Order: sequence, then C-alpha cells, then structure tokens
Amino acid sequence: MRLTVERSKPLVGELHVPSDKSITHRAFMLSAIAQGASTVLDPLRGEDCLSTLSCLEAMGIHAEWRSKREVRIQPSAWVNPVDVLDCGNSGTTMRLLAGLIASRSLDVTLVGDASLSKRPMGRIATPLVQMGATVEGETPPLRIQGANLTGIRYTTPVASAQIKSAVLLAGLLAEGETWVIEPSLSRDHTERMLSQAGLELLRDPDQPLAVGVAGGSTVASQSWQVPGDISAAAFFLVAAALVPGSDILLRQVGVNPTRTGILDVFAEAGILIDRQPRSTQGEPIADLLVLPPPHIGPFHIRGELVPRLIDEIPVLAVLATQAHGVSEIRDAEELRVKESDRIACMAEGLRAMGARVETFPDGMAIEGPTPLLSAHLDAKGDHRLAMAFAIAGLIAEGQTHIDGAEAIATSFPDFAVKLAALARS
Repeated sequence: MRLTVERSKPLVGELHVPSDKSITHRAFMLSAIAQGASTVLDPLRGEDCLSTLSCLEAMGIHAEWRSKREVRIQPSAWVNPVDVLDCGNSGTTMRLLAGLIASRSLDVTLVGDASLSKRPMGRIATPLVQMGATVEGETPPLRIQGANLTGIRYTTPVASAQIKSAVLLAGLLAEGETWVIEPSLSRDHTERMLSQAGLELLRDPDQPLAVGVAGGSTVASQSWQVPGDISAAAFFLVAAALVPGSDILLRQVGVNPTRTGILDVFAEAGILIDRQPRSTQGEPIADLLVLPPPHIGPFHIRGELVPRLIDEIPVLAVLATQAHGVSEIRDAEELRVKESDRIACMAEGLRAMGARVETFPDGMAIEGPTPLLSAHLDAKGDHRLAMAFAIAGLIAEGQTHIDGAEAIATSFPDFAVKLAALARS
C-alpha cells in the first residue's frame, strides 16, 4: 500500500492515540496465567497485539470480546497448539511468549513474517536454556520444549524489556529465585503490572538494576486499563513541533518514566510540553500539549537515554533535520535489528528528501535545518519508518509517496485518518 502525504497547513485538534502496545501484550499474557478471569479495557487492536491473543487462544486460553473496548480472558490448562504459532510481525509476542512456554510442559514452534524471521532470538534462548528449557533457533522459526525450570541470576547483554520480561515470566514457575540484571534500566511495564497483580518483586539493595521473582508466585486476576501509547503519540508530538501554527492536544498518554525519553529530548531541543497529569492505575498518565518553539536546537541521544526512546528514534531523526546544528544518536545499534535496519533505512529516506545524514554502526548524525523535498520512499515493511516518513512529508515541498505503508496497521491502524483529520480542522 502506498501512502501519499503533502505539505500541511497547521495541525489542530485533540485526539486519543492508540492504546499502549507494550502494555496490551502484557495484559493479555498476565491475564492468561492469572488466578481467575481478567478483563482488558481499551487494548490495542493492532495486528501485533492480536497475534499475541491468537497465540494464547491456540494454547487453550479463552478470550471473549465484550465490545470493541473490552476483552475478557479466562485462563485454562495450557495445551500444545495443533499447528505452529504465528507471531506475525511481533517480536514482543515471540519473546515474551517464549518465557511462558519454556516453563510449561509444551512443545511449540513459533514463526513470524519475513521481517520477524530475521530478528535475533538467541538473546532469549540463552537464559531460557540456562534455566532448563530446550530452545532451537537463533532466528525464527523458534522451537521451544518446556521443562521444570530452575531459577538463575542472569545479566542481560543489552537493556531490553523483552529479554527481562521473558526471563521473569519463565521464573514464575521455576524452582527458587530468578533474577535479571540490566546494564541500564529498560521499560518496566512487566514489573509494574506484576506488582499490580499482587506479586512481591525481589530487589537487591546492592544492585539497583536487578529485579527478581520467586518461583511459585501467582498472578491475581485484574481489570487492566491500557493507557495511550507514547510511542504512537511521538509522531504527533514531532508533527506539532515541526508544522508552524499547530495546536494538538494528546489525551490520556502513558508517561511511564522508562518511556519518556522523547520528552527529555524535546527539553534539550528547547521544545516545551504542557503536561497535565491524569488519574493512574499503576502507570502514570497525562494529557500532552506541544508549545511550538520559534527555534529548535540540536539534541544528543546516547547511553541510558536510548532504552527510554528506542522506538521514537525514527521520528526524532525527522525532528533533527529541522534543528539548528548537528544532532547525534549513538549507542543505538539495537535499531539495526528491528523490523528493518532503522539506521540505514531512515538515513536512506531522509537523504532522498535532501537531509544531511552521516551514519555510524550505532547511530547517526543529522545536520539541520534542511528544507525537505518530496520523494518516493520505501518503508521496508516497518511501521515506524512509514509513520516517520509521513511526518517528514508534512514539511516537504510537493507530494511524498511512501510504499509499504500497510505495515502501519501493526501498531496504529487509523494513523493516516487521524493525521488527515488534524490537517482539516
């Protein structure tokens, strides 16, 4: 599918962005292992999260949609699926389910689409094998034979919520304690949600980046309320900063501190955001309003900031093209193994639009401000690239054509509709 975007007049209005993808995945999975039926309110109905729900149903979990905004999930004895489990494009589905499957008497093969089939799975296989499971495959398909696991103390090679969550979920049924130590803090939705479900997490005062669970811990049934996804909001935050005269209010956005790196970048670039806190249930929530600046300064992303905005880097690269100076992104080699090589593909697309971009193995440097030109771009089947290019098209001369835009449906099915509505307001 091709998405065509033209230079935009001011974007005006308010909107609710899609529900948080990370939290939806976890709400489905924790409901599937809870002590009784749970409800998930306002889950994201994008393709990635529906892949998680479909995989759970294939292993015996019952899910009933009571409305478009509510699904009731009834746990059951897990069974081997009659076929392979198709995780679609979702790395979260595959990696987190791996932890649940590894700790049960199951023999399951997980597969994905062409993009997911290239993504590394050894990073979760290593700790799960150390715990006693059998895992075959460095990339999908991934065959997992579950077992009675033994808890471990595992230091992750990178700050990754997916690795951390897979190990902790496996540890719920392991013998003894299971610990994960990260080099820097990744998003902590799993820990918050386990605590909300009555679990007492283990903490080590001598290692603040360590977290653990005790084997045999149970998850209480819940009514999960999913907030708006800041990764989806990021596209409109950047659009509001770039398109002169814009006035966009984003309602009920999750502002978990492990996910708000983009707000730190905005502050460094001199872009102010009016943040209005709302009621919270485990996850902090706020309404966000960008106050467009007369001047955008350069910014620098590196180190511990990277895990807090890893999914927002493509659209922040667009912002960098209009900053006065050189913005630099480093320590982000993880972008090379996402749905696409996001470093190479973003650089290729922005250069086609006239931007000045230098790439490194772990990031890029972008010199601005640069007037962007229309171009014919390929999103490489990556939803975040497609949406980032669309935001770039809002400030480019002429029409920007984006191939591969069907990938947007994995996380933000009505993105183009909402963008067009703001432009018509």
